[in-house]
Amino acid sequence: MSFSHLASLLTPDARCVLAFSGGLDSTVLLHQLVSWQRQQPQLRVRALHVHHGLSPNADSWATHCLQICQQWQIPCEVLRVQVDGHAKGIEAAAREARYQALFQQLQPGEHLLTAQHLDDQCETLLLALKRGSGPAGLAAMPIQRQVGEHLHLRPLLDLSRQHLEAYAAEHRLRWIEDESNADSRYDRNFLRQEILPLLQTRWPHFSAASARSAALCGEQEQLLDELLAEQLAQLTDEQGALHFPPLLAMSEARRHALLRRWIAQQGGAMPSRDALKRITEEVMHSREDANPCLHFGAFELRRYRQQLFWLRSQPSLSQHSLTWHDRKQPLVLPDGVGELQADMVLANLRQPNEDESINIRFQASGYHHLLGRAGGREMKKLWQELGVPPWQRERIPLIYYNQTLICAPGLFVTREGAASHEQGWRAIWIQQQ
Repeated sequence: MSFSHLASLLTPDARCVLAFSGGLDSTVLLHQLVSWQRQQPQLRVRALHVHHGLSPNADSWATHCLQICQQWQIPCEVLRVQVDGHAKGIEAAAREARYQALFQQLQPGEHLLTAQHLDDQCETLLLALKRGSGPAGLAAMPIQRQVGEHLHLRPLLDLSRQHLEAYAAEHRLRWIEDESNADSRYDRNFLRQEILPLLQTRWPHFSAASARSAALCGEQEQLLDELLAEQLAQLTDEQGALHFPPLLAMSEARRHALLRRWIAQQGGAMPSRDALKRITEEVMHSREDANPCLHFGAFELRRYRQQLFWLRSQPSLSQHSLTWHDRKQPLVLPDGVGELQADMVLANLRQPNEDESINIRFQASGYHHLLGRAGGREMKKLWQELGVPPWQRERIPLIYYNQTLICAPGLFVTREGAASHEQGWRAIWIQQQ
């Protein structure tokens, strides 16, 4: 077999990490990589096996993969993951857990290789049709994609399962069979066992034709990416927020295309057409003083001052309260908000009196006078003037002396907390990156 499908994707000195399940597809790909490595000695290959724990045979599969890799002198590591299928279904949850574990293990400069083949691509296209996907979904799986700093490559995507079986027989390869592949309750298995054989009996080249359709959809999406890239960049600020008023003057098709690409840039999954309509109707068109929020799995979409924000969902800390007993030591804040440190040289706060304790809260109300501002303001008005979005306000540490608000580190100091001529101190909020 020619290794042109590898040579077209990999440089001779590439650093490859194979997702090695031990099944037919990944066994063939690993054998090809080992064989090609003999021709390209600079090529570096290692394997990762994801142990889902879903099958009683999971331990024996892991042992099999370690043995094969030892036989072929390929480093191999077993990654154990937990799968919770209640929210998304077991298939989707296992896939998400698998890829998360794999990408977390990649070192700088390494590529992830997976062994999906031509028939897998056809199944993916049919599943996208079943979901009512648009061109992006119908593009199915690309041969290569960028994920953060790494490339995800699928070298076998142009080869059929029949082709892989013939290769495995020729080289007398051993592989495992996942018993769950026989369970037609799973959509992909149903297509593989019941539907595709009928289609391929009638039309032998159905999988190849499906792959061409997916590739054409992918080309159209790539073209749209190129045509819309400049406009999207103009509407997006350095923090990733999207200035949305110009979208309201566009056609629905163009607005949806821009929203899809913006959400993809923020790391979100492809939204449905209904979800995009809700973004327009419930978020963009909501009244000026509203605080709209749409949830998308672990993320939420919010609006503030004519901008859309794609955020990871975070809980309010309004019910939390801490006492800072020793300012010589940093105070760790809850839920990864960071920590507070005390600077005794650069002073903008007065020292607490003997009968005053230093308390940290995450909620404030009432009327307050800020240092350097004439007159007082309601707390809600102060947050607005400071440009702090509503979802951030209950995650900002507020320093109190007993019941008196003193400051929000880095944002404001109240008149009651301001240092005078005596020695004072400064609170520094170190936020977690």
